[in-house]
Amino acid sequence: MKDYRDFKKKLLKDKKIKKAYDELGPEFELVEMIIKKRINKGFTQKDLAKKMGVKQPLISRLESGTYNPSVGFLQRVADALEAELKVSIR
Repeated sequence: MKDYRDFKKKLLKDKKIKKAYDELGPEFELVEMIIKKRINKGFTQKDLAKKMGVKQPLISRLESGTYNPSVGFLQRVADALEAELKVSIR
């Protein structure tokens, strides 16, 4: 493997892996948006946690995808990042 993209491309040729990857797409997208917004605001995970009144490990779990947040929690994240939370089903 030359790099991550080649490795990913090879893995996604497997139908089971591709299906599982696609099912996690919205979660990956949400996490990416939160991380980008946090970084653009110049916040560390600790800064965001302090602003929300939670501990930094919770933000770490959120960003790593190991925490399943409620819509209420996501609204608190959005508020702390001075962002708007939009949820849709298409």
